[in-house]
Amino acid sequence: MNDTTMEHLARLWAGMGGVTVTALRITLIVVLAWFVSRLLQRGIRAFRERIASRLDDREAVKRAETIGRVFRYLVAVVVTLIAGMLVLGEIGISVAPILGAAGVVGLAVGFGAQSLVRDYFTGFFILLENQVRQGDIVNLGGGHAGVVENVTLRFVQLRDYDGRVHFVPNGQITTVINMTRGFANAVMDVGVAYRENTDEVMDVMRAVAAELRADPGFGPRIRDDREIAGVDLWGDSAVVIRCRIRCQPAEQWAVRREYLRRLKHAFDAAGIEIPYPHLTLYAGQDKAGRAAPLPLALHRARAAVRAEAPVHA
Repeated sequence: MNDTTMEHLARLWAGMGGVTVTALRITLIVVLAWFVSRLLQRGIRAFRERIASRLDDREAVKRAETIGRVFRYLVAVVVTLIAGMLVLGEIGISVAPILGAAGVVGLAVGFGAQSLVRDYFTGFFILLENQVRQGDIVNLGGGHAGVVENVTLRFVQLRDYDGRVHFVPNGQITTVINMTRGFANAVMDVGVAYRENTDEVMDVMRAVAAELRADPGFGPRIRDDREIAGVDLWGDSAVVIRCRIRCQPAEQWAVRREYLRRLKHAFDAAGIEIPYPHLTLYAGQDKAGRAAPLPLALHRARAAVRAEAPVHA
């Protein structure tokens, strides 16, 4: 065996040793990446379970699970990317051009999918800040209002009173009006005629509210006694008295309808007029407040007489 052959074998052995070392390093990187990913995901899962064990609200537990699932996904993506770059470096492929190309591609994709990225970021903070939960009745603006059926990182699914389903992208949500968080108020604007004594009207309103709260069907829906703010407006044809009743979440509409139904019967029994829009005409008045009546009744009587009189040829 000559020197050339020995040198060739030595180089081959050295190359095989280098491949073996590279393979061992790649294996070590993959194993460490898997171990780190599993460790971080298990830590996130344990943290989420500890938080969920302290929560009594089913929707809060579901929100914590969603956020935990997002963090686990992010951990898996980040660890995989780092491990992939390290493996490429061990193989001998330069990572810098790949990162540069990925940056350009990411910039182009970012411009094209910026609405999608905004949806995910907004959805994450909606879940994190507990703005919307499944079962809430919300108004998201743009004519989108109804019962929340599903909340994801991408959209909020609503069903309105007509049964129509709205899919609202989270990136389009700028204001969340939650009408069933904690408690709700049934607000009523009650209009009565100007001739009525407002104190007597408010006494009737208090009595009807007390009767409603004593009702076994509606009492559990009401959290506090009625609150009468007083005379709120002098309208064109009515004096408007505002009041409100504090209710359980999502019960304000049923309480309001029942209260107005009973109040109508109570006003009828007490002879309190609920006016409809009308216009009063008068021919002027003197300083003493006396106005000249218009002869509308007289004109009507004459018209009736003319209609009943026989027509002579």
